[in-house]
Amino acid sequence: MLRSRVRALRHGVFATAVVVFVCFVVGLFCWLSYSDGRAQLSSLTGREIGSVVSYADGAVEVRFPSGTARIPYQDGDRVVGKQAQVAFDPAHPDRAAIGGADLVLETDRALGGVTFAVAVVLLVLFAGLVRLLLSVRAARAEPVTASVRRIRVQSGLMVRSWLEIEGPVEHWLPVYYDPVLVTLPSPAEVELRGGRVAVIDGVTVYPSGRPVTRHPRGRRLDNPARPDPETRAPRGLLTQLRTDAVLLVPAPFVGLFWAYVDGTGFTGWATASVVAAALGLWWAALRGSDPS
Repeated sequence: MLRSRVRALRHGVFATAVVVFVCFVVGLFCWLSYSDGRAQLSSLTGREIGSVVSYADGAVEVRFPSGTARIPYQDGDRVVGKQAQVAFDPAHPDRAAIGGADLVLETDRALGGVTFAVAVVLLVLFAGLVRLLLSVRAARAEPVTASVRRIRVQSGLMVRSWLEIEGPVEHWLPVYYDPVLVTLPSPAEVELRGGRVAVIDGVTVYPSGRPVTRHPRGRRLDNPARPDPETRAPRGLLTQLRTDAVLLVPAPFVGLFWAYVDGTGFTGWATASVVAAALGLWWAALRGSDPS
């Protein structure tokens, strides 16, 4: 039972570690950017009302009683002729910022990146912990014998294993992949603990979701009534990751959408793509992708 639990956890722990590492790197760079921007803004202690008089080469020219400053401002032509509060360095009035300037936006964006990275890590750890606790709790329940069929269902880019459980109310239980599933006869008598954990030939197979009373959507493939016992079932983390790699396909498109919405260009695209790829691997591990 310990070996089966380690096998079930290894995939999830690896995918979670990838997400945590990626978010740590992204959060670190965002924090460094935020700290630098915050330091620059904190030196701008003076406040005056100024006028935006022109825009050229990605910067607006702002005139205020203490001096004149050129301030980087994306699409600054839309603020020409308007008044704005100017934050400036009293010792160097040419160092200034106004609301909506590039420095202000980049600092806010960097802080948002830190917040996002922390939120993703907390969500991933919480979801994994809840799944683990529910599985352990169910594994300690008294076993009951049930007739089940193992099926595979492809929905979108993911293939998952399910146990079709007979009874007064037929229901389906998604489970994490284990090689013992490949040679499971259809149907077969197995032990169920807590209605969520199956014990098959002494191997504990853990749930990858809650039981449902409607047939899972997707293309179905049933186990043979008498599988060849010599069938070589896929094993190992590398095999599992090759299967999960299909969920990396949407990552560049997610990054492209984010860069377009956020206006962060190549850096935003690369960052969002890497985070989306890491979350894709984690989602496959959480949902229980099947490499068989």
